[in-house]
Amino acid sequence: MKPFTKTEALVLIIIFFVVFAFTFQGLLVSKRKARDAQRRSDLGMINDALEDFGEDFGFYPPSEDGKIKACATDNLKTTIEEMKKENIFDRNKYFDALTSCEWGKDSLKDLVRGGTVYLEVIPSDQSGNNGINYLYISDTKYYQLYSYLEGGVGETGYDKGIVKRNLLCGRNICSFGKAIHETPLDVSIEEYEKLQNEKLIQSQTKK
Repeated sequence: MKPFTKTEALVLIIIFFVVFAFTFQGLLVSKRKARDAQRRSDLGMINDALEDFGEDFGFYPPSEDGKIKACATDNLKTTIEEMKKENIFDRNKYFDALTSCEWGKDSLKDLVRGGTVYLEVIPSDQSGNNGINYLYISDTKYYQLYSYLEGGVGETGYDKGIVKRNLLCGRNICSFGKAIHETPLDVSIEEYEKLQNEKLIQSQTKK
C-alpha cells in the first residue's frame, strides 16, 4: 500500500478536524436546545401548579426575592392554630408565617389543610450552578413566571417584550415567560392593574 504524501496527510487531517468541528458544534446546539426545552417544560409545570393553587385558595402565592413564597416557617403551625380558633383566615398573618421556597428543593403544597401537593419539587433551572435562575413575581392576584433561554431570538418562546424589561433570571436577562390567564409578560403587574382600572373607569363613564 502506497503511503500518504505529506500533502495528502495534511488534507486528511484538515478534513477530520472540519468534520469534528461540525459534529461538536451540532452536539452543543442540541444540548442547548434540550436545556431550553426543559426550561419551557418547567415553567409550564409550575404554571399549572400555581393555577391549581389559585383555584383552591382564591389567590396565588406571594413572591419574595424572585421566588415563590409558599413554604413554612417555624411559627406557621402556631399561626394556623390561632386562625382556626378565631375561625378567620387572615391572609396577611398567613403570609407573614411563610418563607421563600427554594427552586429545585422545596415543594408547593397546601400548608393550611394539608394533603394536596401541587408540585413535589418546584423545578430549578438546570444551569443554576452557573447563576441562572427562574423568576417569580406576584401580588397574589396576578403572577408572572420567567426564565432565560440560551437560544436567543431564534429560540421557540423567545419574547423581545420580556427582554426589554431587563428582568434578571439570575445573571442573565429573562426572555421567556408564563402568566396567569391573560396577564401580559412585557409590562409589570402594577402597570397591568393600572391599565385594567383605567379601562374599568372608562367603561363606567360611557354608561
